[in-house]
Amino acid sequence: MSVKKSKARSVFIGVCVIPAVVLFVIFMLVPTFNVFKMSMYKWGGFSNSKTFVGLENFKTLMADSNFFRSFQNTVLLVVCVTVVTMALSLIFAAIISREKIKGENFFRIIFYIPNILSVVVISAIFSAIYDPTSGLLNSILGIFRGSDNPILWLGDQKIVIYSLVIAMIWQAIGYYMVMYMASMASVPESLYESADMEGAGKIQQFFSITLPLIWTNIRTTLTFFIISSINLSFQFVKVLTSGGPDGSTEVFLSYMYKQAYTNSSYGYGMAIGVVVFLFSFALSALVNFVTKREPLEF
Repeated sequence: MSVKKSKARSVFIGVCVIPAVVLFVIFMLVPTFNVFKMSMYKWGGFSNSKTFVGLENFKTLMADSNFFRSFQNTVLLVVCVTVVTMALSLIFAAIISREKIKGENFFRIIFYIPNILSVVVISAIFSAIYDPTSGLLNSILGIFRGSDNPILWLGDQKIVIYSLVIAMIWQAIGYYMVMYMASMASVPESLYESADMEGAGKIQQFFSITLPLIWTNIRTTLTFFIISSINLSFQFVKVLTSGGPDGSTEVFLSYMYKQAYTNSSYGYGMAIGVVVFLFSFALSALVNFVTKREPLEF
């Protein structure tokens, strides 16, 4: 390659990369730095007076029982939603892909529809389903247990968090099912034929052939979904419950939002944001470490 062509190639690469780097710095690095910076100030968010307090916001955070409750709710949502969504997505993808069900494309579309709906629309649907007087769920259960004492799906502190879990699973399951179906389609049919000849059943083939060969995709989507579920939990809580009843569905981001923009404790809210950032980073690293394995080739 001539010097002239090499220089032109370098210029072309620079022109393509520099805009992305500039956008990353402006919209990612600078805001992240500002979050860490403002977490060390006492500031209402709307005035010009800022008081440097060092780590005082973090000391207050460690003694805040409401923060720890939001932390527990976030972990519960992440674990329950991730485990159930990933498991059902894999099962449905395997059934539709391997069993050659008629109308495969129809099921893909039906399962994928919730993913293209906004969280507001999904929350409205589940608000109607969970309605204690005229909701679909209580109407069905009323056939067996009567309608005198309807279940308050969004008003009972013991079950409201699980009502959110169901809504979040319904929203996400189709997207990951379609992704896993695409991965399963690349697995050679000859491997399954050989397994049939050896007497391996469908379940054994799933765990011995399908899962190992699509593990790289599972690992990637698992990390992505865990982080995105932290953001989604805020949206569902904000629209469905607003953190109620009595703070029983408060999560990381909803609690941070209330402290920063409702209670005029912007610095304290940014301290929560720092914890959320570190928690997300640590969780991603942990998932990548736990799911690491040598990729299989075929």
